Amino acid sequence: MMKKQLISSGIPLVLVSGILWGTVGIATQSIYRISGIDALTIGFFRLAIAFPFVYLFSLVFLKNNRKQIIHRDRGIISLLGVLLAAYQVLYFASIGYVGVSVATVVTLCTAPVIVAIVSVFFMKEPLTLNICLALFFALAGTIFIVGIPDFDVSIHDNSPLGMSLAFGSALGYAAVTILGRSLSKDYHPLQTTVIAFGVGAICLLPFASFSSVVVSGPSAEIIRLLLYIGLIPSALGYTIFFIGMKTVTASTASILTMVEPLTASVLAWILFDENLKSSGYFGAALMILAVLSLCLSKEVATAGKRAAPSGS
Repeated sequence: MMKKQLISSGIPLVLVSGILWGTVGIATQSIYRISGIDALTIGFFRLAIAFPFVYLFSLVFLKNNRKQIIHRDRGIISLLGVLLAAYQVLYFASIGYVGVSVATVVTLCTAPVIVAIVSVFFMKEPLTLNICLALFFALAGTIFIVGIPDFDVSIHDNSPLGMSLAFGSALGYAAVTILGRSLSKDYHPLQTTVIAFGVGAICLLPFASFSSVVVSGPSAEIIRLLLYIGLIPSALGYTIFFIGMKTVTASTASILTMVEPLTASVLAWILFDENLKSSGYFGAALMILAVLSLCLSKEVATAGKRAAPSGS
């Protein structure tokens, strides 16, 4: 019975989306090694490449099932696209001030807490014991995987600004999760994703450095990596994430996607021979406990009843 409930829920979809997002850093690191393309330019191509493919998917799979988007919701979906772009920009910017580990811990650990609080008080979603346990395991697991942040004043001389940027990224990521959850009740995820990607790409366009692409020389490997980032973790990853949001609560989704740093760490260990700290194994075990705790939560079934897919 529990297995059937799990398969019919959005937990596997949201979990897979988090795993796919964990491959973005690996693909980006590969691009850095062979070119001078910066992170914001990669972020632009990520959304710009994903946009036409998601649009084609929507034409093929929705056909006559497309629901007319009311004027107010168009603004909300556009805001979703702005936030998609904004939290990437803020995250990349924070790294320059506080480093990767601090930026990752602040962003990934703050976002699910914000989502859980907003979901309970404003969206009336249940905060069960299993979800609280999952949140605790996921937060602890992320810290053990990424490592304890090291505030070295000699390196990070503007930590308050960096922390503020990372916290802003967490707010943006949390808002994307919450808006995605609310929109999934009325519209098919392909509809909202198409608009969000288009708006997000436009927002990142001013930050894109096309000269860096020209100077680097768009080799076949760079093109393959950019296509991968745009198609798999972006077009596919966000689509299945928003589809999964139909049958799980926002807090559950935010916790599940915290498998992203675990995926990145494992892939870096396999592909780039980067050392996987002993604490990382313990963090991975905690992440597995977090997922199991969510799988056993009764809120999955109730979320599915509240969020019947009216847009599909």
